[in-house]
Amino acid sequence: MNQITLTGSTTEEAISAALTQLGVTRDRVTINVLTESKKGFLGFGSRLAEVQVTVNDVQLEENEDINEVIHSQLDEQPVVRETIHEEIVLEINESTRSKAIEETQLYLQDIAKQMKIDDLEIQVQHEGKYVTLRLESKKAALLIGKRGQTLNALQQLSQLVVNKFSNQFLLVKLDVENYRERRKESLEQLADRMADKAIRSGKKVEFEPMPSYERKVIHHALSRRLDIETFSVGTDPNRYLVIEPLK
Repeated sequence: MNQITLTGSTTEEAISAALTQLGVTRDRVTINVLTESKKGFLGFGSRLAEVQVTVNDVQLEENEDINEVIHSQLDEQPVVRETIHEEIVLEINESTRSKAIEETQLYLQDIAKQMKIDDLEIQVQHEGKYVTLRLESKKAALLIGKRGQTLNALQQLSQLVVNKFSNQFLLVKLDVENYRERRKESLEQLADRMADKAIRSGKKVEFEPMPSYERKVIHHALSRRLDIETFSVGTDPNRYLVIEPLK
């Protein structure tokens, strides 16, 4: 904006308002009084002053140059601030994640000692929000438990511990001597056998209660079959999977 026309109860009032809106001083403009103000008598015949204020070309050019510099700086600054903010957030996240994983390892070491396991070693892998803790011990069977029940319980506890100390949600996976993969293969084989049993008998087949991860393995393993359907029944920790033949 380099020119404006305003009215006011007096000429000076109109000029002042124009200068304020243009953001310039009086020596940088040309003022043209279009109409002088008139008070009138008892409210009759009064007239507002009207002025036209134009910013001089030299000042306009200077303002444009300054504005270009200011805008270029403003365009750059948010990017700089955002970059710095992202770096700080990454550092904080990495720091708290490392702290959370360290506390989880200490927790597992303490649990192991209570189980009379003194040779526990833990290998850590993490990528993004996923944390894998691989446990090694001569007493691996104790850490796994019957059908992985102890390992699953330790994983749930580790999940609680790690997220107590982390400022971002982390998903923990515990494994002992590649038990998870071996258990997955075993469940897939069991799924096919139970599905065949359901087809032969023409009746529903129920599994024993198992954690959601294992139910998902079976659901996925049987998803390719068109002669049965699978669904889960009950509530955790007693939720179980059912195979029903399709007629």
